[in-house]
Order: sequence, then structure tokens, then C-alpha cells
Amino acid sequence: MSTETRINERIRVPEVRLVGPNSEQVGIVRVEDALRLAIEADLDLVEVAPNARPPVCKIMDYGKFKYEAAQKLRESRRNQQMTVIKEQKLRPKIDDHDYETKKGHVIRFLEAGSKVKVTIMFRGREQSRPELGYRLLQRLGADVGEFGFVETSAKQDGRNMTMVLAPHKGAKTRAKVAEARQPGTSAPAADSAPAE
Repeated sequence: MSTETRINERIRVPEVRLVGPNSEQVGIVRVEDALRLAIEADLDLVEVAPNARPPVCKIMDYGKFKYEAAQKLRESRRNQQMTVIKEQKLRPKIDDHDYETKKGHVIRFLEAGSKVKVTIMFRGREQSRPELGYRLLQRLGADVGEFGFVETSAKQDGRNMTMVLAPHKGAKTRAKVAEARQPGTSAPAADSAPAE
């Protein structure tokens, strides 16, 4: 007995709604007749909708069907985007130079297609001035508006205040295109100098 026949014989219902090898509707037939048609066509009888009444079976090449299903699954996994969340920590009384450095990191993360969680850490008396942190987060959100948007607005979380920035759609693709272009072309440049 071939494996095809064993696969086909697993369907243990009196009748099935049969779909032919070219996706044509055959109608409701006895399972023995469906099996016979599948064997005559040198194909398998595959149950495609087991919960239907009666179950829907299709005459097809089961090996090819399994292979194509595995290919589709692999393709969908490849197209799934892994969301990476980077974190950037700031202090409410940050000096301008440090702010510019941190802003540069945030822009780099957004350009790479990552989300960025910005955390402002309050210490001691700073906790009584949450508006300082709020203003700083608002400023950062506005400064990086070209590269991303505020996904979760600023909220107090104990001694910290957090905000989540997300990249604009297609940020990763734009980064790859910019990378493909060599420095010196007419690509719109960011404020940062080219890496050496």
C-alpha cells in the first residue's frame, strides 16, 4: 500500500463535498467514490475543511500541497517585522551637548526602524518638578519629528517619566536606500556628519 492511500484512508466519514483537481465543484459524494477518483487521477484525497458538514475534500498532490504550505509559512515569517525597542535615558537638567548626543542616538535608532523608549530619571527634589521632564520630552519629540512620531505620550511612572517614539513607516527601507547611495550624492543628508 502506498503512503498516498494511507493518507486518503484517514478520512473516515460516509460522504464528503468533493472539489476536483482543477478546483471544480464535484458535489457531495460517498468517500469511497472520492477515494477512487483520487486514485484514478494518481493524486491524493485531502480534507481541506474538516469542520464543514459534510467535510470538504480536494483531489490534489498532497506532497506538493505540504511543500507550498511550508513555503508560504516561511515567506510570512520573513515578512514579519521584528519590533526592536531601544531605550534612551535622560536627566531633567541635561546640558545642551549631552542632549544633542542623546538626540543623535534616538535619530539613529529611528532611522534603523526601531522604536525608542525615552526615560527621564528624577532624583531627589527633581521629583517635585515633573514639568521639566515633560517639557524635555516634548522638545525631543518635536526635534526628531522628521524621523519618527510620539507613539505613547509622556507619562509619570514612579521616579521616571517615559515616552515611546516610533519610526515613520518605511524608515528601514529609506535607511537601506541611503546606505546604498554613496556619500556625496544628492541624498537629503541628516544633520550628522558621515561616519569615518
